[in-house]
Formats: sequence, structure tokens, C-alpha cells
Amino acid sequence: MSGAPKASRGRLIRIVDATTVPKAGTSGRNKNAVWRVHSAFDLPRERFGHFELTDERGGETLDRIPAVAGEIRLADRAYLQPERMARLRDAGADFVIRSGWKSARWLDAEGGLVDLTAELRKATAGGMIDRPIWIKRKSGAPLAVRLVAIRKPAQAAAAARRKARRTAQKGGHQLSSQTLDAADWVILVTSLKPKDFTTADILALYRLRWRIELGFKRLKSLIGLKGPPGTDERSARPHILAHLLIILLLEPLVDELEDSPRLADAA
Repeated sequence: MSGAPKASRGRLIRIVDATTVPKAGTSGRNKNAVWRVHSAFDLPRERFGHFELTDERGGETLDRIPAVAGEIRLADRAYLQPERMARLRDAGADFVIRSGWKSARWLDAEGGLVDLTAELRKATAGGMIDRPIWIKRKSGAPLAVRLVAIRKPAQAAAAARRKARRTAQKGGHQLSSQTLDAADWVILVTSLKPKDFTTADILALYRLRWRIELGFKRLKSLIGLKGPPGTDERSARPHILAHLLIILLLEPLVDELEDSPRLADAA
């Protein structure tokens, strides 16, 4: 298909994320009781390539979706999981993952702790960081990755700071100066090498992540994926799986029926 993202260098892009479907009869009793649809959205095909259904106990894990050698996997900060990142890399895949400033224990080449917010403050004038860094693991050697960070435009940074303040107020805790400093930045971790993918490439790749959000909206609007009508798991699970099968069957046809292609110009 034409329109493959230029920053991908011709490699498969797989965006992983999950969406939820409420369980029947849970409103007012247990709003956390949901069916979780773990998904991979593939580019340049611009459609879902993998689904897995669990209940609310099925966590969002980076390697839940089997790796395809050569793929570049994009994920948000919930998927910054060093052990699973290492397994993905061992399977011949790469990743670009969003991170928070305290999402990992950051190390330098000698194993010393790195104060990430201090690094961000030092880079304020330049507005960008692209450097090697290591992440401490529960077992085994630290995971060597590449840290890419870019300072947000003033308007976006101000909005992120407001959101951080609201979150702290809602949670009833004191907002740290580090969190405010980090709110000014988009922080990414990747296994892609600088000689193959520039800083601009990494940022362009991560900007593709919103495509899966559009995919979820299409999934729920096109086939009406809502909570199953019954509370019995023996009927609820097949109900959702049948809807997911429908989207896998219909999506190849949608491109032919639409007046304009869904795929935007290459990033």
C-alpha cells in the first residue's frame, strides 16, 4: 500500500494499546469490571492485525502481542516495562515508547543513577535530548536504550502543567517541581540506533501512535462494539470476539468503499 510512513524506513509499524468494553450489569456496582481488548494496529496497512480479549485482570503488557521480526512497536508510557522490552528486542523487534520522568530507574554507562529532570533542565535552551541511557532491571544487566526528548511548545507545556496540577489536586498529593519540569517535555525511549534513525525520525514515528485511537473509534462506531448483553461469561466472551472478527473481515473492504483514503501523508 502506498503512503507508508517515511520515518519507518519500510519496516512494519505496530501500535499496541488496549480499549475496554463494560461488563453487563456492572454500572453502579463495580465500574472497574470490564472486558479489555488488547490490540495491535499495523501500518502501513492501517488496520488492526491482532486482538486478544481478557477481563480487567489482564494487564497491558508490551509483549502480549507476539513480536514480528523487524517490526517497530509503538506504545504509550504504560508499556515502559524493561523486562518485556528486552524480550521484544531479543525477538528481533524494536520499540519507541513514551516515558514519564520517574517511570524507570535511569542509569549511566557506569551504573550510576541519572537524575532525568536535571538532564531536562540542562537541555532547556537547546530544547532536545538524544543520548544513550540505561534502565535498571529486576534481574540481569541494565537495559541499554536511547533517550529522546523534545521540549513542548509553550502552549502545550502550559496545558500539561495545568493537567499535572489538576491530577495532583484530585489525588490529594503535593505536586513536585520535578513533575512540573517534566511536563514541559515529550520523553521517549527507543531501541532504534542513531545511525539508522535520526532524532526527527523517532519523533515522527511516535506521532503515529494516535492512529490506534482512531482505530478504536472506528471499531466501536463501525460495528457498534458495546458491552455484551448478558452477564454470563460463556455468552459475553463470544459476543465480543464475534464483533472483533467482523472488524478484521470488514476493514479491508472499507478502503474500497470510502471516497478518500484513511492514510494521511507520510510522517
